[in-house]
Amino acid sequence: MKVLVVQVPSPTLRGQVMQAAPYGRQSSYSWSNPSARFSILLKVVSDPIAMAKKNKSSKTPPRTSSNGRGQRAPQPLTAKPANHQRTYTILDYRLEKPTFQVSQVRTGDDVRYEVAGDLSAPVPPIRDSKFLSKKQCIEIYRWMLLNRKMEQVLENLYKQGKVVGGVYFGLGQEACSCASAYALGPDDWMGPMIRNQGSLLVRGFSARDIMMQYMAKAGSPTKGRDASSHFGDIQKRNVVAPISTLGDLIPVLAGVALGARLQGRNIAVMTYIGDGGQSTGVTYEGLNFAAVQKLGLVLFVENNLWGYSTPCDMQFCVKDLAERAIAYGIPGVIVDGTDTCQVYDAAHEGCERARRGEGPTLIEAKMMRMKGHAIHDAAEYVPKPLFEYWRKRDPIARFEKYLLNVKKWLTQEENEKLIADVDRQLEADRDFAVASPMPEPESAAGGVYCDGCHEIKPKYGMPKVQVNPAAKRSKTEVTVHLK
Repeated sequence: MKVLVVQVPSPTLRGQVMQAAPYGRQSSYSWSNPSARFSILLKVVSDPIAMAKKNKSSKTPPRTSSNGRGQRAPQPLTAKPANHQRTYTILDYRLEKPTFQVSQVRTGDDVRYEVAGDLSAPVPPIRDSKFLSKKQCIEIYRWMLLNRKMEQVLENLYKQGKVVGGVYFGLGQEACSCASAYALGPDDWMGPMIRNQGSLLVRGFSARDIMMQYMAKAGSPTKGRDASSHFGDIQKRNVVAPISTLGDLIPVLAGVALGARLQGRNIAVMTYIGDGGQSTGVTYEGLNFAAVQKLGLVLFVENNLWGYSTPCDMQFCVKDLAERAIAYGIPGVIVDGTDTCQVYDAAHEGCERARRGEGPTLIEAKMMRMKGHAIHDAAEYVPKPLFEYWRKRDPIARFEKYLLNVKKWLTQEENEKLIADVDRQLEADRDFAVASPMPEPESAAGGVYCDGCHEIKPKYGMPKVQVNPAAKRSKTEVTVHLK
């Protein structure tokens, strides 16, 4: 197969070329050349020399522009892209590539989903990490255990009526949440979504913090004002609080990276979006802005196969969501979301690229949401064979086997001790959260203004609001300065 760069100045001819020559994942786009308004790197099966001879023998008259001057037919360029062109490929870390598909079946008013394809493939091994040490692997394993067991405690608290709001689980996605956040440094930033409670643990929140948050206790991160996952910590942990509107964290984190650049720093900022949420327009806007400005955004697209009750086969047409990185002009990576080492290595490389000032990276993590959208959703629409397939690929069970049997970095006794330590910690955190008081009604309006803040001098130009020093200020007038 040969590679040919074709310049196509007209939309009509562009359409003909696109139909004549199939293009794969290796593409290059250029809009900067005024003499060729559209340039695309095509993979063509036919011989470019034979194609040129065929075009030469054609009796089609030369095209004319609006001023009557003749215009030469587009000529093939060298196979080597010009300096202003870039060629991107999709890096696939996976050791297996499932081929099954989910389809919708209608029988009268009844709608159900069926899965077709080979579901009998053996579970692949864990890919060895290029970066993780023995100590780091065991630390990530512990975070994953804490993540899983904490959500089990939250489910029990919900059934006991102690949880005020709803609970969203990341069962089956612990490797993606914990290993990705583990790649962040102390100066990097993160914006989690509803299934990334493991990443919150890695960034320094305790299990009791998260439990109190869902129970709306006075000691929770939001002081009882929210009973869901809408919390963060921008002062100590560099965590931006998520909101319910999907995709909005992408431009926000891009803005954080831009702010760091204005301070003379290149940092990595990480956030997440699901296979359903990536359909929102703000996902495109935020990622495109980050790509154009070369901001250090590491975006994890958590393809857990279901956007609420909609299968991914009915959500988008591309084979892999990582392919969309080509359109943004950024690297795209595919990982097995149940393989801890794959997730970490891709996150590590994306963060390193961000810190070098080379721009964003899109990482698609393929896995399965092993519960419903939330605790109220029984996920009866999911075909049972799909659950059985992914249950064999449980990320914690796979990583445990890897540490015990493959790397032999843990003995059975050490593993049992580690699990017991996690259980003791969770029991203490649960008791603390349950015994914590609810917020006083008088505190509902508190925390709106910053109490006791010191004035911060502006770093970039003048303040947005200038107070007239000659004007008389009342005793109740205050100046509020954000931290």
